[in-house]
Amino acid sequence: MSNQPVNIEELLTPAEVATMFRVDPKTVTRWAKQGKLNSIRTLGGHRRYSRAEVTALLRNSEYGGRVS
Repeated sequence: MSNQPVNIEELLTPAEVATMFRVDPKTVTRWAKQGKLNSIRTLGGHRRYSRAEVTALLRNSEYGGRVS
């Protein structure tokens, strides 16, 4: 998890990330727990993901890399 300040408009929910990768939201949470994707926690404890990091990971996976 990162403690860096991020503009709220740049954050994605697990469901939004899952849609981008065509996976289940639980898979996105697993990636975060495995350190493959950094998550930021809201005050309510919900995970959010940086759009820039997700886009970079998606780009890597499209060029032959696997996320999971």
